[in-house]
Amino acid sequence: MPRRTRCTCGSHLAWMSTVARRGSAGAGDRGSAAAELVLVTPLLIIILLLIVAAGRLAGARQQVDSAAMQAARAASIARDPVTAGTQADVTARAALASEHITCAPFGVSIDTTAFRPGGQVTVTVSCTVSLSGLSLLRLPGTETLTTTFSSPIDAYRGVSLGFRNSEGSSAASSRAWGA
Repeated sequence: MPRRTRCTCGSHLAWMSTVARRGSAGAGDRGSAAAELVLVTPLLIIILLLIVAAGRLAGARQQVDSAAMQAARAASIARDPVTAGTQADVTARAALASEHITCAPFGVSIDTTAFRPGGQVTVTVSCTVSLSGLSLLRLPGTETLTTTFSSPIDAYRGVSLGFRNSEGSSAASSRAWGA
């Protein structure tokens, strides 16, 4: 059996120190993590901005829903159908303006066919928002958000018949007071 001897030559030690400095893996992998980070970071930022844009679009949809609900409520407490339409439009515009939602075009349609005590008023709000304003990505295009909401009219309230006040004509009021 051959005898093993320990090598004390300097070349073997030099080779060992070189392997230790480079690492046991190949030397070609140095800096690959930094290169991968540089390539992946813009993609991650774009995905993050798309998530932000989707969240802001959902928020805008929620604000349009709220505007339709407020407009229907305002229309349901109006005294006549004409005033109901005016109140619905004003209320919806104010609700969206207070939340800094800009619509181009903006539309409010009101259905007052059941405008009577115990009936209901239905309001549809349509808002077209630009996707470029939703995030830093400046996405092209628009999205139309449309919501319909109905509000009941109180069954125990009167509907104006065209008189100056809700009690009736001035002659009826003067008879009630004994004049």
